[in-house]
Amino acid sequence: MSPIVLSIVVTIAAYLIGSLSFAVIVSRVMGLNDPRTYGSGNPGATNVLRSGSKPAAILTLLLDAVKGWLPVVLVRWFGQPYGLEEGTIAAVGLAAFLGHLWPVFFKFKGGKGVATAAGVLIGISGWLGLATLASWLIIAVFFRYSSLASLVAAVFAPFFYVLGGGVAWTMDPRIGVAIAIMSGLLVYRHKENITRLLAGKESKIGSKKKSS
Repeated sequence: MSPIVLSIVVTIAAYLIGSLSFAVIVSRVMGLNDPRTYGSGNPGATNVLRSGSKPAAILTLLLDAVKGWLPVVLVRWFGQPYGLEEGTIAAVGLAAFLGHLWPVFFKFKGGKGVATAAGVLIGISGWLGLATLASWLIIAVFFRYSSLASLVAAVFAPFFYVLGGGVAWTMDPRIGVAIAIMSGLLVYRHKENITRLLAGKESKIGSKKKSS
């Protein structure tokens, strides 16, 4: 199989992995309400937390991150002998992220992609992932808005990648473009959160679920 064909195959596989909406899957397995029916209606860890089940939220967060991390590191670790390098890393990372946003297994109605994007960044570079997560954590701790923390981290991620290029990691323009696209889509998917933040109506971390 040629490197181009193999790259297409693994990119499709990454999208399918990303399409596993673990907020819904975990909630079903643990006997909780569908996260799309309460709170923000977003199938993500923050909304699952509003169900009152911290274990379910933590498991959702970890699995959503892993599905972004796994395709990237598999290509990094094993792809080079097959001609799969930075271009494919960028493609599979973006594909896994897009799978979370528009999952084929869940009628293309997915979450915002914060945890999956974090997993992709960690797969690209642990230092890049840590820097981005640190920016999320600082905002979340001080302001207690997951959405605001996610927006700040999304905006900072491409800058972190450029600033650290050649120092903490080797920068590749294709990976940079993939990160920029994820950043833009993360901001776009938070447009309703932005409206609620400006209106002072956004739910804070740890708030109880509300009926939709």
